[in-house]
Amino acid sequence: MTQSSNKSALGFDLTPPTDAQKQELAARLDPEARRILLNAGTEPAFCGKFDEYEEEGAYVCNLCDLPLFDSHAKFHSGSGWPSFYQGIDKDHIRNIIDRSHGMTRIEIRCARCDSHLGHVFEDGPRPTGLRYCLNSVAMEFVPEGQPLPDRLHRGAPEGEVLTLPSA
Repeated sequence: MTQSSNKSALGFDLTPPTDAQKQELAARLDPEARRILLNAGTEPAFCGKFDEYEEEGAYVCNLCDLPLFDSHAKFHSGSGWPSFYQGIDKDHIRNIIDRSHGMTRIEIRCARCDSHLGHVFEDGPRPTGLRYCLNSVAMEFVPEGQPLPDRLHRGAPEGEVLTLPSA
């Protein structure tokens, strides 16, 4: 693989997948995951598998495996969706203005594959005051100390296991 200069602060390659790679990655998703990740859908509140999930580890993009959130930044917002007060790396999440449904919000997308993740609001806890509100289907969970998935075959920047920041 040719080295990319498009690296995050944590050292992950943020080069978008090719159209063929994205199609291959999307083919393994169920229809609900495709609707949410590829067409900016939303899963019903209180139905996602990660809303009340308590294990320690990392949440990665369900399409391209980019690490997005650390369980240490997860909190119970009562909104019905998994919520985090910060991302694992600011370079891994892209914010865009969303004016759908008669309101203005900030949509969050995976910075590598452009998958829809959810929205971010300014009503979260300290230290950031942010509430990243995610669709569970947009993420996969990797227990702390376990190898990260790597469907794009790009390798983890420091070996095969991501070391999570301290809480």
